Amino acid sequence: MPVHFKPSGPRKPTLAKAANRVRIIGGTMRSRVIEFPEVDGLRPTANRVRETLFNWLGQTLNGQRCLDMFSGSGALGFEAASRSAAEVIMLEVDRNALTTLATNQKKLGATCCRVVAMDALKFLELGPQKFDIVFVDPPFGSDLMKAVLTKLPEYLQTGGIVYAEWGVPISDVLSNVHAAQWEIVKQGRAGAVHFALLRVPAYPN
Repeated sequence: MPVHFKPSGPRKPTLAKAANRVRIIGGTMRSRVIEFPEVDGLRPTANRVRETLFNWLGQTLNGQRCLDMFSGSGALGFEAASRSAAEVIMLEVDRNALTTLATNQKKLGATCCRVVAMDALKFLELGPQKFDIVFVDPPFGSDLMKAVLTKLPEYLQTGGIVYAEWGVPISDVLSNVHAAQWEIVKQGRAGAVHFALLRVPAYPN
């Protein structure tokens, strides 16, 4: 069954610089704070959504290889690192966000994280690498979700999982992607944010 959260009220305006921070909610780095710059389209995944996500994925990601495709604040990637992921590749293109990601990585001692200055679609042109978990949380105003999901299946390990976060139901996005590529494992909503776990069907139609 889908998970639904009641909206907490109108969307807040752009945060002041001092408030641009999120707290890691689980794992070995629990309660550590990461900061992020003001960047157009950057939306850290909300605490309650991250809590639901890692209840779905499991509280420990021992040995898992993760890809955070639109890293932004790094909230998802550092959360995965905190839960003992073996490797987390964090892609980002904004210069200020990249600098802050590197600063947070050093501050947290997140040695399993690798911050990479690269566009997500260009990364998918380098040739298949295999990941156990991929986080896909692009700016809502872009068309990147469909483009990434179209190319992503060959980058997953057998049984791999994709976390998708978007401004419309994920099922609406999948209706514009080849029907056999994905199935929704779990899904939820928090206000205007829709999110889901996806996997490649074992026996595509």
